[in-house]
Amino acid sequence: MTALSPVPAYPWPQGKASAFCFSVDVDAHAPWLWANRADMPRLLGHHEQRSFGPRIGMPRIAALLAAHGIKGSFFVPAIVAETHPWMLPALVDAGHEVGLHGYFHELVAQVSDDQFTHFLEGAIGLFQAQTGQTPRGFRSPAWEMTPHMLAECRRLDLYDSSLMGLETPHSVNGVTQIPVSWSTDDAIFFKFLGGGGDMGPPLGTDAVYRAWTEELQASRRYGTLMMLTVHDWISGKAVRAQMLDKLLGHVTASPDIWIATAGELAAHHRAHAPERDALTASLPESPLEHPAWKDA
Repeated sequence: MTALSPVPAYPWPQGKASAFCFSVDVDAHAPWLWANRADMPRLLGHHEQRSFGPRIGMPRIAALLAAHGIKGSFFVPAIVAETHPWMLPALVDAGHEVGLHGYFHELVAQVSDDQFTHFLEGAIGLFQAQTGQTPRGFRSPAWEMTPHMLAECRRLDLYDSSLMGLETPHSVNGVTQIPVSWSTDDAIFFKFLGGGGDMGPPLGTDAVYRAWTEELQASRRYGTLMMLTVHDWISGKAVRAQMLDKLLGHVTASPDIWIATAGELAAHHRAHAPERDALTASLPESPLEHPAWKDA
């Protein structure tokens, strides 16, 4: 097979043509805490917006999934679970997957390797204490990874769902990877906090619904995974939940789509395609070190 040969179809189970995963990054107030860790503000506005998630967004999203018979993957920062101790047990009792999403939603570029390991192990301990289970999956805050983070996921036998080098499950540096996609993340379309820091007003649901149904159609055509990622405080809003209801209706009405959690996708890949698409990720050298630059 040459580099330009058609990509072989991914071996989805039961003769399915593609896969769909409903994931939730349950950020709630964690990014606010991390961003303001050195100087906690006196203002309530942003914190209250994010608090909508655990209060209303999470129950609303859970009810929506139950109505469609879908199990989701909820990636929860440990501080959110610590603040709302009902959350992880309730999700597990409802049959959903709970995965790691940092301790404080700490950003990769702002912590050392040792700090990352400390926070990761602390989050695992909290999940074990609250659920009696060891989490099997990790998703990095802001979807960024380093070689050290991958090595730690491998050491702890965690799959990762943070990168987007392929459109189907694969492995990166020996870690099973369940890819994400910015184009099917609600934050880039709807996130709006106010206060002058936003890039622009949020899009209406009609435009996003059209884009995501096109994503679903393309996923079925090319046999890929459509990883939908929503946030508790964003898509828990009534009009966006209404849009998700319509979208999930399309998903469940399509018998050729395998609806799975990220954990189920990882387990399937390890069992049925462990040698397929095994990638090695490393950072290239700086252009300043390239001979073409040095000779200039």
